[in-house]
Amino acid sequence: MNIVITGASSGIGREVALILSEEPENKIYAIARGKKSLESLSGASRHNNIIAVPMDITSGRSSLRALKKRLKEEAGKVDILINNAGHLVNKPFEEHDEADITSSVAVNFTSAAMLTAELLPLMERGAHVVNIGSMGGFQGSMKFPGLAWYSATKGALAILTECLAAEYAEKGISFNCLCPGAVKTEMFSKAFPGFTAPVSPAEMARFIADFAVNGNKFFNGKILPVALSVP
Repeated sequence: MNIVITGASSGIGREVALILSEEPENKIYAIARGKKSLESLSGASRHNNIIAVPMDITSGRSSLRALKKRLKEEAGKVDILINNAGHLVNKPFEEHDEADITSSVAVNFTSAAMLTAELLPLMERGAHVVNIGSMGGFQGSMKFPGLAWYSATKGALAILTECLAAEYAEKGISFNCLCPGAVKTEMFSKAFPGFTAPVSPAEMARFIADFAVNGNKFFNGKILPVALSVP
C-alpha cells in the first residue's frame, strides 16, 4: 500500500509510520517540517520503506501539487492518507493574535483539506482518508479554557470528513475522523500541564494504524472518539 502521513516526525504520527512500515510491501511517505527528525524516522525502518518528505504543508498549493506529481511518478496511486498534523496554542480566546489564529486554522484544517483535494485524483475505489481530530473537536465532549481555537479547527476537520464521505461515496473512497483523548504527547502536555495521560503514543498509534488499513471496511463518514479519559 502507498500511505501518506502528515505530522510524521514525532509523537503519534511517527509511531504510526513505524507500525505501518512493519509490512514490507507498504511504502510510507512521511511528511513534516523537521528534516533531521524525518531522516531519523526513515532510518528506523527495518524494511527501508519510509520515505522522508520534508515540507511545510501550509506553504501553499504549489508545494502540494509538487508532492502530488512526485507521488504519481513514484507510486502511481495513494491508498491511505492520514492527516495527522496538528498545532495547539493554549491561551485565552481573546489573547490569540493573528499569527496564532492563522497557524491553528492552517495546520489543523486548511492544509488537511487542500492536501486531500490534491491527492484525491490519485485515489481509487477502496482508498481511505483518516483525519486525526481531537476529543476537543468532538461535539458534546467536555471543553476546556484556552483551547477554543484548537478545538474549533479540529471540529471543522470532523465536519469536512462527513461532507467528503457523502461527496465521494459513489467513487468508493472512504473518509473517517478519529478523535483521540488523553495521549502522552508534547501537544497534550501543552494543553494540560502536569496531567499524566493514560495512553502512550505507541498504543494510540497501533489503533490508528490498524484503523487506517481496516476501518473503511466497517465505517465511512464517521467521527469516532478514541479516549480513555478527557483529559
